[in-house]
Amino acid sequence: MKYKIVSFLFLLIFLSSCKDDNQKRIAENEKDAKKKEVIFSSIKKGWVFYDTPINTAAEESVGSWNELRLFLAELAQKPNNTIGAFQQKSTAISKKAMALNENLPLQFDKPQIKSRISTLITKVRLLDLYIHLDNIPDKKVVVLIAEINKELASLQRQMDIIVEKSKIPLEEGESELKKMMDASRAIPESSPVINDQNISRVE
Repeated sequence: MKYKIVSFLFLLIFLSSCKDDNQKRIAENEKDAKKKEVIFSSIKKGWVFYDTPINTAAEESVGSWNELRLFLAELAQKPNNTIGAFQQKSTAISKKAMALNENLPLQFDKPQIKSRISTLITKVRLLDLYIHLDNIPDKKVVVLIAEINKELASLQRQMDIIVEKSKIPLEEGESELKKMMDASRAIPESSPVINDQNISRVE
């Protein structure tokens, strides 16, 4: 009889503890779901990219610079449904950003453009990294989107500067001066060859 009572008490304690664990798990799941909803809402609201050219130079380049056109088109497509959709989109944007270094138009194949593209790629890849974390730092993601927009605008402004400078006519003799200053055209320095036979020896 004592054995039955002890077994019954043990069963009651066990069932009570299981019930408490289930309630805790349900509460944690609800809390986690609310947190994810807040993160999703924050990212959805902040996911605003400058997907159209901001000046004539960029607008004209979109026609000839295929990689820039594809990058801007990728930015224009905003995901809506799930955080997974935003993760997929950030990966796609990252791939298109890295392609900007390929097939640069000759006019823009310059260090000041390449450095801005490099900075832009770094920001886009960082966005892709943050959005794939288990605990997504939504505030950092939103800040990065603003920084990507800033870098993209900086790139387009630099493109505009290059185009405007190319329209300025060269002064007389300026093209020759540029050729003279071009380091790639310089005669390479070579060490003088010393002919031992021509050196007079002092004995």
